[in-house]
Amino acid sequence: MSNKSHNNQIDNNSVGFDSNQPKLNKTPKIKTKAKVAKKDTGIPKEIANRMARRIIFTTGIPTISGMGVFIGSYILISRGIADISPTITLVSSASCFLLGLVGLSYGILSASWDIGKGSFLGLENIKPNFQRMKAAFRSNNQ
Repeated sequence: MSNKSHNNQIDNNSVGFDSNQPKLNKTPKIKTKAKVAKKDTGIPKEIANRMARRIIFTTGIPTISGMGVFIGSYILISRGIADISPTITLVSSASCFLLGLVGLSYGILSASWDIGKGSFLGLENIKPNFQRMKAAFRSNNQ
């Protein structure tokens, strides 16, 4: 076999651009040697779903309430039902949004990392999850 015929063959395991792509396609397809194995270091799906449910509940209600304060104040003022100070509207709305921010942290830290376990409030999980978070930050800094 000559060297020319060997160069004309396509090596499927080579790295680079695919030469068999249509000429009309402007972006070249990149071939790689092998598929990279996905690391299994992420949060399991069941635990992530548990965190998401807690976050939606503990953040969603205060956030909707914060927006509701603006809407309620507008309705009361525009219809002449009550004369509400803008300061009261701003403080009560900001309090709801702040409570939503606290709820975000609570939703993450109170979720059980044990598959199939977890109480309704999850207060017993805050301390171990906080320690896990601190350990993760320490390992990243080193």
